[in-house]
Amino acid sequence: MSGRIRRTVIVAAVGFAAAVVPFLGAKPASAHGFSSTVYAKIAAGDEGHIRTEVELEYDLLVVSAADAGDDDPLFQAGTAAFEAGDTAAQAAALKGHASAVLGYVSDRFSVSSRGAACRPTQVGDATIGEREGVPYADLLLDWTCPEPVDEHVVRSGLFPDGEGYVKGTKTIVTYEIDGRSGSAALDAANSSFSTAQAWYQRFGEFFLLGAEHLLTGIDHILFLLALIAGSRRLREIVLAATSFTLAHSVTFMLAALGLVEVPGVIVEPIIALSIAVVAGWHLWGIWRRGEHAADLETAGRGHFSLDRAGWIRLGVVFCFGLVHGLGFAGALGIDEAWSWTLLWSLLVFNVGIEAVQLTIIAAVFPLLFVLRRRAPKAGLWATGAVSAAVSIMGLIWFVQRISGS
Repeated sequence: MSGRIRRTVIVAAVGFAAAVVPFLGAKPASAHGFSSTVYAKIAAGDEGHIRTEVELEYDLLVVSAADAGDDDPLFQAGTAAFEAGDTAAQAAALKGHASAVLGYVSDRFSVSSRGAACRPTQVGDATIGEREGVPYADLLLDWTCPEPVDEHVVRSGLFPDGEGYVKGTKTIVTYEIDGRSGSAALDAANSSFSTAQAWYQRFGEFFLLGAEHLLTGIDHILFLLALIAGSRRLREIVLAATSFTLAHSVTFMLAALGLVEVPGVIVEPIIALSIAVVAGWHLWGIWRRGEHAADLETAGRGHFSLDRAGWIRLGVVFCFGLVHGLGFAGALGIDEAWSWTLLWSLLVFNVGIEAVQLTIIAAVFPLLFVLRRRAPKAGLWATGAVSAAVSIMGLIWFVQRISGS
């Protein structure tokens, strides 16, 4: 590659990256700060009660409950305990303002039977746990219903967009009640479900949840764009996507079912680093081979018409796919014991992820392929610019996640 062309490609790539990065934001979407996930477990309780265990982000609960109940002391005590990272003080803040907390939750999370509301009673004091490095408050509630029935409706409107703190809250529900067991995904557009719902309704909810997760997860989309930009043939992107799918499906299922557990403080930085590495791989190819970066090397060509570089890249993608699967599982947050119902819900969630992934590949790769064929230099500049922007973003996120900022 001549010095002039190399400089041109680098300038174009860096310029594009500089223009795009500010719009991507310095911080990736995560469970905390942009959206939130509530977890609820429902089972039969003592004396005909319905027992629910509700887990909510601690700081969001404090701010929202204090705002809704006009309880400034709760806000002061709760936020001070959160900033200090003192779990004992966090639990004490919730205990000291239990009525405001219960009022907020019960106004936005409910159980009903045959159209009649069940009455909640808090069992014990709220406890503090953690999910993906974020403090969560755990509330146990017993619901007294007007009469025994074999069907209940659960509704959740916790942390709505209108509060202005987070956007797109999801409530993941697992239940074993009324002679049935299953899971459901609730949001603003689909805020309730019946324990007697049909299997296709439950699976439809998890399919949409998986699709939405990938669409709103900018880090996973950038990883996919890095794969597309660095793929020299349709065969390569298909094999890379398949490898990535197989890898993250394995760890996703194992982690979501509680068989494998890796802390988010380890998973999230590696995901960010994987984005930078895969994007940087293509930049290195442009630097090393110039205009021939999209050509296959004749030496070492084997099965699937991949050369040695192609096989190495495939292995790297598979390894990073294993880590991304842990990230998907962490986002879903289900760690229940094995059940076929839960297994199928998780598989459908994964299918939703793959549907969006394949749609993005089908939309982007043909355009890139045509550009490379008709204007090779323009195609090289375009893929180099995309890879540079993605690599820089991945490195920024890696530093942020390592430092905890």
